[in-house]
Amino acid sequence: MKKILTITLVAMALFCVTANAQTEATSAPKKVYNEQINPLEQIDQAILQAKAEGKFVICQVGGNWCPWCLRFADFITNDSTINSVIEQNFVYIHVNYHPRKAGEVGKALMKRLNNAGRFGFPVLVVLDEEGQIIHIQDSGLLEEDKSYNQKKVLTFFQQWTPAAVRE
Repeated sequence: MKKILTITLVAMALFCVTANAQTEATSAPKKVYNEQINPLEQIDQAILQAKAEGKFVICQVGGNWCPWCLRFADFITNDSTINSVIEQNFVYIHVNYHPRKAGEVGKALMKRLNNAGRFGFPVLVVLDEEGQIIHIQDSGLLEEDKSYNQKKVLTFFQQWTPAAVRE
């Protein structure tokens, strides 16, 4: 009887650990960075699109390796007010960069983005429709606890819309 009870308790414990691990895995933010594309070409394409649509480009620079990068992407996607401001005003791209695996393309990327990585990751780089950097945002200033502050994030996006910059 003791053996059956012990086996049952062990099985229940394993089930709970497995269920918890599966819950954590499914609640992890979705990976949004495409590690297979050239980030310089990605930016060029976004600039062409922005110019055609009368928008600015926002490059969220970071990578799938960065939990805060994925949290930010998840945060702005799930907040309908912020998401609406982004869709109306920006071509928003996730630009893959890993400081330890930068290589020549990564070095060229940081040169093009005025060494934006100095602010940590994610870093948000706002480009006008001509591809000129008009602002680099340290996303750490938008954080709150283990997420982001909705008012600060919304204010950032609203202050860098084409209309706001041209007023």
